[in-house]
Amino acid sequence: MTTINRPATQARDAQIILGIQKNLQHVSSLPLGGATFTPDALVKLVQSHLDSMNTIAASRATWHSQVVSGQALSAQLTPILRGLRQYVINANGVTSPVLADFGFTAPKKRVLTPDQKAAAAVKAKATRKARNTMGKVQKKSVKGTAPATAPLGDTTKAPSSAPQAATTTVTKPAS
Repeated sequence: MTTINRPATQARDAQIILGIQKNLQHVSSLPLGGATFTPDALVKLVQSHLDSMNTIAASRATWHSQVVSGQALSAQLTPILRGLRQYVINANGVTSPVLADFGFTAPKKRVLTPDQKAAAAVKAKATRKARNTMGKVQKKSVKGTAPATAPLGDTTKAPSSAPQAATTTVTKPAS
């Protein structure tokens, strides 16, 4: 079975035109498909089919290039419009009617299911444990130790030239 595609159809139509012009010029009329054709009328009909297919191919190529340029323009415009929407929201507020003037809608808060909330809590607890992060109350119980130093009045020891590592404790005032 042969594949019927545009190039094959165009080649077939061109071959038919050549065949009509070579072999059917002596025939006065041809009864085909319930109508009667002269060889010249039949050639014109087949040629119009060829011309139509060429026009379609050219239109398709033009359409395809226009689609590609439209997609490129859309990709360039999308982040700009997102930024404009965010600007309008920041300038006028989420509930402002100005959003509707631009055709924008207010952002919707994402609603979590109870299962999603439970999973988020477990994940947050695991992250906190992995990072060893602490809250205010837990931080209050952590105290650092200062290195032993000589009393202020003792001048018998010569100062060393190597810097000493100092550990300091920073405590926040209770609020």
